[in-house]
Order: sequence, then C-alpha cells, then structure tokens
Amino acid sequence: MNVNIHPIILSGGSGTRLWPLSRANYPKQLLPLVGKDTMLQVTLARAAALSNTQAPIIVCNSEHRFLIQEQCEAIKIKPEAIYLESVGRNTAPAIALAAFHLAQIDENALMIVLPADHVIDDQIAFAQAVETAKVAALEGYLVTFGVVPSAPETGYGYIKAGTALSFATPIALAAYQVQSFFEKPNRETATAYLQEGGYTWNSGMFVFTAKNYLQELQRHRPDIFAAVQKAWQEKTTDLDFILPGKDAFTASPSDSIDYAIMQVTDRAAVVPAQFGWSDVGSWDSLWQIAPKDDNGNVTSGDTLVFDTQKSYIRADNRLVAVIGLDNVIVIETADAMLVMHKSKAQHLRTAIQQLESNHRKEHLEHLRVHRPWGWYEGIDKGERFQVKRIMVKPGEKLSLQMHHHRAEHWVVVSGTAKVTVENQATLFTENQSTYIPLGKSHRLENPGKIPLHLIEVQSGTYLGEDDIVRFEDSYGRTI
Repeated sequence: MNVNIHPIILSGGSGTRLWPLSRANYPKQLLPLVGKDTMLQVTLARAAALSNTQAPIIVCNSEHRFLIQEQCEAIKIKPEAIYLESVGRNTAPAIALAAFHLAQIDENALMIVLPADHVIDDQIAFAQAVETAKVAALEGYLVTFGVVPSAPETGYGYIKAGTALSFATPIALAAYQVQSFFEKPNRETATAYLQEGGYTWNSGMFVFTAKNYLQELQRHRPDIFAAVQKAWQEKTTDLDFILPGKDAFTASPSDSIDYAIMQVTDRAAVVPAQFGWSDVGSWDSLWQIAPKDDNGNVTSGDTLVFDTQKSYIRADNRLVAVIGLDNVIVIETADAMLVMHKSKAQHLRTAIQQLESNHRKEHLEHLRVHRPWGWYEGIDKGERFQVKRIMVKPGEKLSLQMHHHRAEHWVVVSGTAKVTVENQATLFTENQSTYIPLGKSHRLENPGKIPLHLIEVQSGTYLGEDDIVRFEDSYGRTI
C-alpha cells in the first residue's frame, strides 16, 4: 500500500526481568541479546525495511539519550525526533508525544508503534501484517497485532477477535474488531483459549493515525491528553533532543495504551498474524527463542556445562561451570551473578526490590558506566580511595568541573590526553601522569585520533559521583 508510515519507537523500559545483564541505566533494548546488533538497532532496521517508512520518532528515558543517539548513528539511521521523558509515564503519554509531533505536520499521518525490545523472526510476514493494519487504520480503527499462539503461554495478555472487517486488504490477512482483551491467564485458562480458537497474544504493537489516537485519548483520558498537550506545547530543544515541559509531563497520569484506550474504545481492531514474535520479557523467554545444543542448553562466553539440560548459561567475564542442574538460569557479569530455576522468574522482581531497599547500585548500573564522551569502570575501592579505568572517545571531552571532597591522579595508558587545570592546558601521552588537587577546576579531553585510556586514582573523604560542580559541558548536563 503506497502510504507513508511513521515508526514510533518506545524505548523507556528498564528491563529488570533480565537482571543482572539489563539494568536501569543500561536496559535490555540497548543490549545485543539475540545477535550482534542491539534490540533497539534491530527494531529500527525492522521499521526501516517496511514499505514507505519515514524517519523514526524515538521516545526514551532522558538518561539513555546519548546511548540511543550513538546506536542510531552506528547503523546510519537519523531519527525524525528523539523525545526525552523526564519521568516514566507509561505508553499512553509517550505515544501522545509522538502523535502531537506528527499531527502538527499531518493529522492523518499513519503511526506504527513498536517497543524497542521485541524480537520478530519473519520480516516478510510482519510487513504483510503491517499492510493490512494500514488499511484498517485508514478506515478509522486503532489496530493492534495479535500473535497466533503456539502454546498456552501465561506470560502474555490475550485478545479475542470479533467480527471480521469487510474492507479489502492487499493480502490474505484479515482484520477483526476486538471483542475483548484478557489479562495474563493461568495455564488452564490459556489452554481453554487455544482450544476454543479466535484468541491471540497481545503484542503491544499498534497502527493508527495521529488524529484518531489523539481523539480517542481525549475522549477516554482527557486528563492525560491535557497534560501531554501542555508538555508538548512547552517543549524545548537541547542538542538533537526534544524535552517536553517537565512539570506538565510529570503531572500526567501514568497509564498504558491498553488500559487508557484499547480496552475502552469501540474502534479497536486486531490483525492476527504469525511472524515469530517474542517480547523477551524474561530469561526463560530468551532461552525459548535462542539456538540450543543437543541437551537443550543455550550457552554464551567461557562456560563448562556437564550433566545439565534445558538451561541458559551466560559468562561475560570469567569461566562459569554448571554441573548436574536442569532448567536453570546462570548469568555472570563483572559485579553480580544470578543463579535461578527457570520457573522462579517472578521472584527476580523481589531481588531487585531488596537491592533498592538496601541502597545498592547493582540494579541501576554496571561496573562500566557509559557517558556521552566514553565510559568509566570501577577497578578497586577502599577507605578514602577509588580506582577507575576511563576511556575518552577521539575528539570528545569531559565537562569543565571541580570536586569539593576528592583529589585525582591520572595516568595515561594509551592515546593522548589534554588536561586543563585552572585554565592551564598540558598534553600527556602514554605512561605520563598528572595530579588534580581538590577544589581545582579541571577538564579532560582527547584531541587525538584513537581512544584515550587512562587510570584514575581518587582520594578524599567522599568519593560519590554527585561530588561534582560543572562549569561548562558540551552535552548540556548540569549534574
């Protein structure tokens, strides 16, 4: 169908059910879980491959903005816009930001809403389903994709299809009015759904026009509509990003598109399809879609597996040996290890809650913390000292800053460092070092053509990342 369609990529999730690999500041959509590209990159490429697709609009957590921008650049995709949420408000407000953006250009613009962390194996079948959804959307419906179930899954919501819509579609796939939505069932109920027929998994992907979405949002959730409209009207730009009005967006109620609109509108339609879909919502679901060995195991990294079946074992930093265990999840990262029976995935949330209540950081970030200029990684820490590895990308620089409670000693491992202390700039190369006294303004820059690697030794009474005063920053950060 020769009609333009605008991909809306939702990338605001934290992916806690895939901890310890996925963390709040580096969630699953930014990780390469099912191939060499990240899930965000795969989603962007999938959208770009559709017929008459336009540049995507991305709605994401403000903390992830530079990572998302970097991943877009790596696959040579330039978004139409990147909207930054100051606080998560679920999918209904997030989609509304994109709808307001498109409505100012063309209120009948077609939107396809795609979460950034789903897997789809069959691009051709997916594209065919989208073509049918386009027709239904142009007829005024808000369309979702129902995945034809292959098993009585209890981790997905279900959709019951009603009357078939009578308009012609370009392929054999049909669209139906939605009769009912159902929450995640128990296994007995899910089995009954499959036996009865006409039920599909709720994929969480949608096609509709900007006008129709905003009309239904205003009709059913005028409070969300008004708050997001105000936030959009008060938007500002920062570098390549769009920032909705913070107070107005924060004031918006938090709700999903399913509850806010799809379950209450009389214009909901579903296109049942089979395109090898998974939302990769747990380690067990990742095990299900990954290639397995003769014992049903999925392994990654340096692993030794013996007398073990139907397990997912990943080692990122060291040898992991698993002997005599079946149906387990074993995930090793630099600072945390998860060992869990596959059937206990629901308890992972409890573990995250305990980390939060104990004021730990392992659920928030990895040892390697990414920044727009590069990354840093903790090596050692003790009383009144901390050691880090730092990498600065060519041509990038840290903010001009100072610290109230710590001094720093930098040793260049490779590359060239330009260090400015109190307006005095000096170049340092491999094996050279410099000292930054407490309270002195300073800046680190990589003027070279290769990455700069150095070791930083901090010493002082307080070594927290919030002990920083920024005087100037190339990336618009204040804290």
